[in-house]
Amino acid sequence: MIHPQAIIEPGAQLGNNVSVGPWTYIGNDVVIGDDCIIGSHVVIKGPTKIGKGNRIFQHGSIGEECQDKKYAGEDTRLVIGDNNVFRECVTVHRGTVQDQSLTQIGSNNLFMAYAHVAHDCMIGDNCIFANNATLAGHVHVGDWVIFGGMSGAHQFCHIGSHAFIAGGAIVLKDTPPFVMASGYPVSPFGLNTEGLKRRGFEKQDILAIRRAYKEVYRKGQTLVEAMPALNELAQESKHVQFFVDFINNSSRGIIR
Repeated sequence: MIHPQAIIEPGAQLGNNVSVGPWTYIGNDVVIGDDCIIGSHVVIKGPTKIGKGNRIFQHGSIGEECQDKKYAGEDTRLVIGDNNVFRECVTVHRGTVQDQSLTQIGSNNLFMAYAHVAHDCMIGDNCIFANNATLAGHVHVGDWVIFGGMSGAHQFCHIGSHAFIAGGAIVLKDTPPFVMASGYPVSPFGLNTEGLKRRGFEKQDILAIRRAYKEVYRKGQTLVEAMPALNELAQESKHVQFFVDFINNSSRGIIR
């Protein structure tokens, strides 16, 4: 299942049932789990660890040195979970010592063609990055987040779980969980209600999240003014507590 025209360095470790296409290069310090499918013309460099059941389409570049000008060849890593799909020409870079020396991607994510994950990004599970979606360095993305085509996130931004970033949007501040955002720079555009329904959120949970959203985005209040009501709602809903915790932990400030 290894094409004779693929180049596998001696230090690479491939699991069981791994397929590697022609003209692909897999470098030293690369670990690839069972049942992965690596297409043709792919470059994977390490230190990189890739879990089980991943598929990397042609011309992908995984685990390359980052494009941060401060990077000076330090030993940094890329860790990828299971069952991710990296479509044509996706690029994922290793971390830098200015952060945790680690870029990390969870499981069950889809990266469409030409998506880019820069150094030190942290991505959860079940996310979708449409064509040309781009993350700058140090961006954190929760679970079940969707980035539309041609969208992007500024360095150090955090995007909460279940958020939806519209096509062409540019994120310059933190985007709370459950929020839909669009524009340049992005602004809130309601709740990702349909996404929550598809993921099994109960009606009362969605109503609680909607009340919290209104306190922040519909009543013309500052966050300080909205916080007492948010804390009260959080006592009755773990999802609102999650929303409140994200706001309290934001270092860049949230989109308004």
